[in-house]
Amino acid sequence: MELDGRVVVVTGGTRGVGAGIAWAFLRAGAKVVICARRPPDVRIPGAEFVPLDLREPDAVGEFFDGVAARYGQLDTLVNNAGGTPYRLLGEGAPARHARVIELNLTAPLTASLAAYEHLRAAGGGSIVMIGSVSGGRPSPGTAAYGAAKAGLENLARSMAVEWAPHVRVNTLVLGMVRTELSHVHYGDEEGIAAVGRTVPLGRLAEPSEVGDAAVFLASERAAYVSGASLLVHGGGERPAFLDAANVNANVNANVNREA
Repeated sequence: MELDGRVVVVTGGTRGVGAGIAWAFLRAGAKVVICARRPPDVRIPGAEFVPLDLREPDAVGEFFDGVAARYGQLDTLVNNAGGTPYRLLGEGAPARHARVIELNLTAPLTASLAAYEHLRAAGGGSIVMIGSVSGGRPSPGTAAYGAAKAGLENLARSMAVEWAPHVRVNTLVLGMVRTELSHVHYGDEEGIAAVGRTVPLGRLAEPSEVGDAAVFLASERAAYVSGASLLVHGGGERPAFLDAANVNANVNANVNREA
């Protein structure tokens, strides 16, 4: 077991990607603590759940102190908590967009600052940020979320420099992941399958696959990896111009006429 005995905190680990990450660390032998505002609908055996609002700095500090006191150490923090509703910029008040940025950027910063001394004391701690491809491309309808994820990736790089060599900091940049909420974003099974076909690998990621990537970044196999962004997006998105261009169609037509 790669992480046997390690203590890992997964924020927002009650469902979807977060639950997949928690399960992966448990399979790797780690002791896992999950925090979120609401308890999980389905309990994850072997993981401790602690209710926590990551937007309350004092409570966050008390939480990490408590984890370190109970388990005697803290080795890894996975900043997974986040998300956003679909909302065009002009349809939401500034305060609504600010809350999205608070959850997806400020909260991971708050958690990381609260965890830092405990991770440092572990003699080689690790922070894994859960980013998104939305941070590197236009994100109409989720603009504040995309901006926050872009900031999160940059924050991770700065942390990696400031906190080296004691704490490694990396980002998993996620594409589309199949979760229990996929139908909200992509529709029914036919819609989800159609969206999956736009990905070079032909499908959405599974939460367990994100979890395996997080375990890698937290493990000794990534001991020299810090300040990195690991793309977990199935090859990304097929460039739209390839389907719009007609140059290949013309070439094929000429070949057929010559034959």
